[in-house]
Amino acid sequence: MPDEPLYDAIIGRVFNDYYRVGLTEFEFNRNELAVAAKALGVDPKNLGDLIYSFRYRKPLPEGVRATAPSELEWIIEPAGRAKYRFRLSRVSRILPREDLVVTKIPDSTPEIIATYAQGDEQALLARVRYNRLVDIFLGIAAYSLQNHLRTTVKRMGQIEIDELYVGVSRSGQQFVIPVQAKGGNDQLAVIQTLQDIACCQEKFATLKCRPVSAQFMADGVIAMFELTMQDGQIRVVDEKHYKLVHSDQITAEELQSYRDG
Repeated sequence: MPDEPLYDAIIGRVFNDYYRVGLTEFEFNRNELAVAAKALGVDPKNLGDLIYSFRYRKPLPEGVRATAPSELEWIIEPAGRAKYRFRLSRVSRILPREDLVVTKIPDSTPEIIATYAQGDEQALLARVRYNRLVDIFLGIAAYSLQNHLRTTVKRMGQIEIDELYVGVSRSGQQFVIPVQAKGGNDQLAVIQTLQDIACCQEKFATLKCRPVSAQFMADGVIAMFELTMQDGQIRVVDEKHYKLVHSDQITAEELQSYRDG
């Protein structure tokens, strides 16, 4: 697998092959990444990780970012089977705020799950599921339908949803809730929410789509976001921060503040 500096060189080479001043989007295919890698003397063994890295782990090279107008960023979207699209967007990552209050929730994670959960993302999805954080956050009854749903979407190709919920409100309105989860050094990306929304519109057209993203923060805090599409951009509808604790770690004063809130 190439070193990360070589990832920058590969994606930068492909970007420069297409970019012209004034362009707001353009497409390329997976084979062009392989051609660029070979031209740089790199054996392209894991091109999927290259795309993943720029979506969730690391910024695009400075030479690419410098071409974006003020307040815009380049994102890499799926554009069909083995095809991708560079597109200018107002935001590429969804970052938790540092100034929000943290709400303590009694931890209902089974000890055996907490002991054997593999990987940050899986551990986060398990905690969200067993503690009904989607229900608490959205104020509806929500049920896990499937995790790691792999499917195809028109004009995008194959996508994967981390976990898919369905839900119902007190008035009977039904929802489909795609959940994106990231832990460790990975960050939430708008591109996954765009994919999730497109999938739900295509395959669950009768249900209202309410995308949710979850992110581990410091000290075990879980940031939850409800997102939506507005004017072609992903925007944050609501954000809450939760911490799972033993019930005896929630003080009487905290319970009072939750009751008054």
